[in-house]
Amino acid sequence: MNVQAHETLEPGEARCPGPSTRDLILRDGWNVPPELVTESYEFLGDEDIPYERYTSRALFAREMEKLWPKVWQWACREEHVPEVGDYHVYDVGNHSILVIRVAEDEIKAYYNSCLHRGTQLRPSDSTGSVTQLRCPFHGWTWNLDGSLREIPCRWDFPKVTDEAFSLPEVKVARWGGFVFINMDPDAMPLEEYLEVLPAHFANWPLDRRYTAVHVQKILPANWKAAQEAFAEAYHVLETHSQALYTASDANAQYDVFGERTSRFIHTVGIPSPHLTEPVSQEEILKRMRGGQGDMDIPLGGTARAVVADHLRQALGEAYKIDLSAWSPSELMDSIQYHLFPNTYMHSGITLPLIYRFRPNGMDTESAIFDILVLRPIPEGEAAPEPPEPVKLGVDDSYLTVRGLDPGLAQVYDQDTKNLGMQQRAFHNRGKRGETLGNYQEIRIRRMHKTLDTYLRA
Repeated sequence: MNVQAHETLEPGEARCPGPSTRDLILRDGWNVPPELVTESYEFLGDEDIPYERYTSRALFAREMEKLWPKVWQWACREEHVPEVGDYHVYDVGNHSILVIRVAEDEIKAYYNSCLHRGTQLRPSDSTGSVTQLRCPFHGWTWNLDGSLREIPCRWDFPKVTDEAFSLPEVKVARWGGFVFINMDPDAMPLEEYLEVLPAHFANWPLDRRYTAVHVQKILPANWKAAQEAFAEAYHVLETHSQALYTASDANAQYDVFGERTSRFIHTVGIPSPHLTEPVSQEEILKRMRGGQGDMDIPLGGTARAVVADHLRQALGEAYKIDLSAWSPSELMDSIQYHLFPNTYMHSGITLPLIYRFRPNGMDTESAIFDILVLRPIPEGEAAPEPPEPVKLGVDDSYLTVRGLDPGLAQVYDQDTKNLGMQQRAFHNRGKRGETLGNYQEIRIRRMHKTLDTYLRA
């Protein structure tokens, strides 16, 4: 939608002048899944978002009570618990959940707490394999299926019965190779909670990918502010200006599909609308190739198409999969979905990223940021064992992580610097809230509105 006179439009109708993301994707001349060029936007208001939402300990406590125990959230990948007895401990705030494979095709989850005096059965943030669940304090023991197995000095606990002292279970469901948990026994089925994701990701199945890199970093910001930094391309102009020649930003597409799912798409290989001088296709190609001039652009062709053709062949050979039907957009563009409350999923091959944001223990003003790089599993092969997460402190650079693209590492370092400055400024006097763009920051507003429905419940 081209816009010349914004003052004649209703709130939320304005768009960046020039071709839309949909126009750019269709211009490639490929058949693409209809879900990729679907547009879904709704104006959701323009009130400021109070800074208290990122600093208030009272609000944080309400989230621990009313949000995190009521939502579906992924705890691990299935490859983290491939064999019977394999477990993974997922912590969010003051909640600790033990996920364990109890049979070849059955995964259960329990509150990570002994029914004697409450000690954690397995350490926080741990992964391993066991034949039973034994408390390290007094030795109370449960079978993998949660049934009570042994109590030392059982004669001293006449009130304890096997039936009443099975480990309390947490709801578990699987999708896309992820293991999701929900502490609410009355929670809606995961398939319903996911809204459009199963239909859209049928084109890009995540269960046929494996974890190649896992980075876990402490961010100096509230978990909501931390994830909002990744919800829009509006910040590219100032924060990631090195990308302006190869990534459109102001004309990115933003979609809200329901209360819990949203998306943005911004194209790669197309210059930013902010650039005032024309950029040649040769210059775009040079920058996309990191300064290498080893490719030619045919007459009338584009750098985007040339790089896409190269990636289609090179990545297809590297991953031993057929990418011949993948369009330039599916190969290269940043196609990022959000699942409330804390997950971002990219569908592409060159940006195969999964993000998760959660509170760092009970600290209101820091967060744990997980990045998974998911590579395709070669045809006919099993997923390799997942790597141990590389753990970074606030001041550690992503450039130290082996296997993480240096360009992405630079981007993440730039984002982290912004977050610390933003979180500190939330406490300043003066204007007391965020003023959001109606279109480019709609995903942030949608997240807060959905959060409010849980906090009011």
